[in-house]
This record gives sequence, structure tokens and C-alpha cells, in this order.
Amino acid sequence: MAIEAELKAVVRDPETLLRLLEDQYGAGRAEVYRDTYYDAPDGAFMGADRELRIRTVHGPEHTRTVLTYKGARVDEASGSKPEAETMVEDAEAAHEIVRALGFVPRIRFEKRCRNYDFTEDGRRFLATLVRVPEIDGTFIELETAASTDDLAQALAVVRSVLASLGITDADLTTEQYTDAVFAARP
Repeated sequence: MAIEAELKAVVRDPETLLRLLEDQYGAGRAEVYRDTYYDAPDGAFMGADRELRIRTVHGPEHTRTVLTYKGARVDEASGSKPEAETMVEDAEAAHEIVRALGFVPRIRFEKRCRNYDFTEDGRRFLATLVRVPEIDGTFIELETAASTDDLAQALAVVRSVLASLGITDADLTTEQYTDAVFAARP
């Protein structure tokens, strides 16, 4: 299973970062993610640092749904996890299948994103500028695929790209959106 080599950071100056992203990588795609995270009824699945998510992405030209499984973190400093995902044709059927397997919806929330796809140092990257309505602030996620053997190198390139965008190690965070949304809700 491929590892999602990813770093997430708090963005101190969203307007400047947006200009840098547009100048370096062209116009981004505005998309809204509607995420549902599932867990075992006793919380053991997420409690073991694993994720099962159905994400429906609404873009200006189409809507798509993705089923994602993430294993436990393999790198504590970055929070990088093994990840497998696949497109699903029928979102409601996917939700029904996951519930029929005994999982229950743990949390649902929305992410408002602007995405940039590009290649750097021979790797394909996705940079995502993120706002979650229930959480204060703007975030950037930068990810690429890696294997266990080249995770450190992949994360070094991720750090380098972030540095070129003015993001420092002091801006990095491993707090998950699920935890932040849980904390923000009554």
C-alpha cells in the first residue's frame, strides 16, 4: 500500500500564499469536500489511528466520490499514513455497504479547498489550500505518494516545496481535522 507523504501547516497569510500558488502552479481548482468518517461502534477503529472515509467532491464541472482507507501513522512527525483509495460510482451505495459491514458514521464535515497538481523533483504533488467552516484559520496540505523505503526523501521534497511557499517548520501541525471539528462542536 502506498504511503501518503503529507505535511499540513497553518497558513499565516492566505492571500500571499494563494498568489504564490497561482504564480508557480497556475489556476487551482475550487472544490468542496463533504467527508464522512466511519468507525467501529465502540470507537476501536479510529482509536487505533485508522480511518475509513467516504468523500464526495463537488467541483465546478463534476462531482466524484472516493472511498479511502488509511492505516495507522508510519511517521509520527508528519502523520503520514498508508493509504488506499478508489472512486465509487454510487455514493449512497458506498455508504450503505460500509454501514452494512458494521461501521457507523463518526463525524461529517465540509472542507472548502483550492487544489493544485504539479510535478517537482520527479514526483506528482497535490497542494490543497483548505478552510473548514467550523475551524478558525486556513491550512495548506502538501502530499505525494511514497513507499516505506523513500518516505524520508519524499517528506524532504515536501518540506522543500513548502519552504519555497514561505511555510516554515513552525507552521506545521499534525492535528487532524476530525479532532479539531470534534473539539469545535458542542
